[in-house]
Amino acid sequence: MTVAFIVLYSLVTAVLFIVAATTLMWMIDSWRTPRALGQMPFPAPDEPRLSFSLIVPARHEEAVLADTVRRLLEQNHPSLEVLVVVGDDDPGTAAVAHRLAERDPRVKVVVDDSVVKNKPKALNRALPLCTGKVVGVFDAEDEVAHELLEHVDACFRKTHAHVVQGGVQLMNYRSSWWALRNTLEYFFWFSSRLHFHARSGFIPLGGNTVFIRTDLLRLVGGWDTECLAEDCELGIRLSVAGAHVAVAYSPQLATREETPPSLQGLIKQRTRWNQGYLQVLRKGEWRRLPTRSKRWMARYLLASPFLQAFAGVLVPVSLLSMVLFKAPALFVLFTFVPLVPTVATIAVEIIGLAEFNRMFTLKARFRDYAKLVAGAIPYQLLLSVAAIRASVREVRGQRGWEKTEHVGAHRELEVVGS
Repeated sequence: MTVAFIVLYSLVTAVLFIVAATTLMWMIDSWRTPRALGQMPFPAPDEPRLSFSLIVPARHEEAVLADTVRRLLEQNHPSLEVLVVVGDDDPGTAAVAHRLAERDPRVKVVVDDSVVKNKPKALNRALPLCTGKVVGVFDAEDEVAHELLEHVDACFRKTHAHVVQGGVQLMNYRSSWWALRNTLEYFFWFSSRLHFHARSGFIPLGGNTVFIRTDLLRLVGGWDTECLAEDCELGIRLSVAGAHVAVAYSPQLATREETPPSLQGLIKQRTRWNQGYLQVLRKGEWRRLPTRSKRWMARYLLASPFLQAFAGVLVPVSLLSMVLFKAPALFVLFTFVPLVPTVATIAVEIIGLAEFNRMFTLKARFRDYAKLVAGAIPYQLLLSVAAIRASVREVRGQRGWEKTEHVGAHRELEVVGS
């Protein structure tokens, strides 16, 4: 084995260690300090004063749309409207939306006649019709807590925020082995990591349960219609503009969603997100962030798909190296350094699953913990496949929107978890 190879492989090992260690630190941010813990819950509600326009983009969502809109209309808040955006080529979903509008005047049906359709185009089509002081975004399958808007109203006024990011939580973690890990990803992202980014002044917003003051949203031009991660891209522009973002996560107020029902669906979803991050990185708006540390953080976060793809390619290379090359013992020991934060991350995930079950009053089962540990490496390989696919699609200029299928599995939680 040559010295050059050892040096190169050592650099790779160091990079992988940094990636694993920073991921772990961000995962447990809300557990590390009392200050971070105090940022998690929504403030207690008082007399509502704001008005809300809730946009629900819906494409081929006949199975779940009615329940979502019904939950939104049942909010304990006196001033809201729901704008359902449907495609002009989607008569099934449009029929459901029009029936909802006939039953309740607070529902508006907005028709998106874009030739090439995607979520940001649907959102921008509804934005000029919003009459509320705050615009909120929800997905068509969302299960929204009845008390959410009154807490968001209080959060805006007590924090003087321009943007409030609420929690989103996948719930059907017993549907499949990958659903378990996908659920915990959301749990750590919304209950911890987004709080870190908000404090740091640079935040990639979540795709729904996000609320933005209408005048600010119009001022920045709404959503980027060409970006596959329109939520992240908007978060970058708002961060550059100096917007104050408040993040809150209360289990009883988290918007409940479902994991993709198939591995193919999960890979396509992650491909879209990763490719969107690469688009935001290439667009370069993050270069206008005011400090060097924020710009480095943005560069690191947005380049994460490349890091995932690189890690995925490195797995077979490492296996071949073990067979084909002889290396000094000290070097071999050094290559195991990334395993330290990786093992620590799995331990934190086990604790996180127990905390998730406690927060959502679910019964813990030994086989759930066993699946969590057994699925660690396969899930990372799956994410690597999605990252590689995103990189290839971006290089080829393939930027079509691959929609995630929704079947309402999160609304069958009681049956699945029994």
